[in-house]
Amino acid sequence: MASLFASFSKLPLTTVALIVVCAGSFIGPLGMASVNIAIPDLAAELHANAKMVSWLPTIFLLANVALMLPFGKLADNYGRKRIYSYGLVLNILSSTMCALAYNIEWLLFWRFMQGAAAAMIFGTGVAILTSVTPAEKRGFALGIAAACVYIGLTVAPAVGGWLTELWGWRSVFLFQVPLVIMLLVLIKLQMHGEWKNERKVKFDWRGSGIFIVAATCLVFGLSQLPSMIGVVLLSIAVIAMVLFVVHQSKRDHPLIRVQMFKESRVFSMSLITSLLMYASNYPLTFLLSLYLQYVKGFSPSESGQIILLQALAMAFLAPLSGRLSDKVQPRLLATTGCCIVACGFFILSRMDIDTQAWYIGSSLLLIGIGFGLFSTPNNNAIMGAVHSSELGVASASLNLARTIGNLVGMSLVNLLVHHYIGDAQIVPEQYPALLQTVLVALNISFGCVVLACLISGFRGREKKPDNLASTVSKDDD
Repeated sequence: MASLFASFSKLPLTTVALIVVCAGSFIGPLGMASVNIAIPDLAAELHANAKMVSWLPTIFLLANVALMLPFGKLADNYGRKRIYSYGLVLNILSSTMCALAYNIEWLLFWRFMQGAAAAMIFGTGVAILTSVTPAEKRGFALGIAAACVYIGLTVAPAVGGWLTELWGWRSVFLFQVPLVIMLLVLIKLQMHGEWKNERKVKFDWRGSGIFIVAATCLVFGLSQLPSMIGVVLLSIAVIAMVLFVVHQSKRDHPLIRVQMFKESRVFSMSLITSLLMYASNYPLTFLLSLYLQYVKGFSPSESGQIILLQALAMAFLAPLSGRLSDKVQPRLLATTGCCIVACGFFILSRMDIDTQAWYIGSSLLLIGIGFGLFSTPNNNAIMGAVHSSELGVASASLNLARTIGNLVGMSLVNLLVHHYIGDAQIVPEQYPALLQTVLVALNISFGCVVLACLISGFRGREKKPDNLASTVSKDDD
């Protein structure tokens, strides 16, 4: 082990940073997505109904959305590596506590803490990478990082299925802990220096509070529709978001400059496109995991092997499309990817109770190809549209758009589960309702992707930046 870490000392700082960010990009999705495969076993042991189970991915996303911007701003002020490392420590604690859960409420609390850790990791990782990478190579570096996300997603269903069958659902939370500990040791020993702004600015606590209220009310409001309390909570969310925008526009040092969205059409429309694409894609693993195991009767490992086809295609294409986006307008690649994803969702939305595994796998492969073409060029366009002093906020905004999309997608699924299944446990009598839930969700996803195609196509040409100089501190951390 010592010789392994010693070998890293001979590598350039940019390479070490790439390895660290890529490792985090791999471990995070691996731990997050593998849980979806374990949900049926988890629900049976903890006696959790369908409504409570649907909150497992949603509560994770709530913490992501609420805390992503604050952590991005703190990273710009106090160091992107520091916040990244703190996120890894919190990930170790929360994963261990999830594995010790004795009821669904305990598990949901620590899933929220896992989401907070993910906000710290993913809100700063891209900023670290962008800080140390020359602009002409940024797309390729982001492509490698994105590929690691998709590799994590690729192996997650299979790993989750194998672990659940061999050692039970608790092992799905525990297996990532030693990997994160090794990553922390690597950062401490080999990743010297820090990335932050030269001048600290006052942190906007009031703005953070308003944003957290908006995110929380959005999540709970969507889950409570069509009841009056759901309408009230959504109204509060809208009001709070308007207050947040007004508040940010008047602050000297806001969490995010709202003017950024006016200054760059590429930045704002790329974020909207990302939100819509992830809103369509994120619930897919959760829905198909339930469909394949309950309706089709597949085992966790068999379900995982079918679902991994999508992420496998994404992992293969992400670095290729990233390198290509350094030479070709990202808009063209991203829009092409959106159109391919739309075709995949349309085909998948035609399935029924008798659909064969090869049909589902082929549809997922098509979606994966499209998403692989879309994600890295779109990320490259976003990070290339901002000044180097706002890389942390831009990284957080990128991940925030992704996470809000994930959250909206899962919240709509929660609403559908509540409408079609309610508080009942998923038993054979509920399988027709489950299938209806899956089909309605897939059609909504198809509509989101079609809208994303249009917005992506009209975002405009990216202007090559000349302001992405490295912001590495001279002092070791």
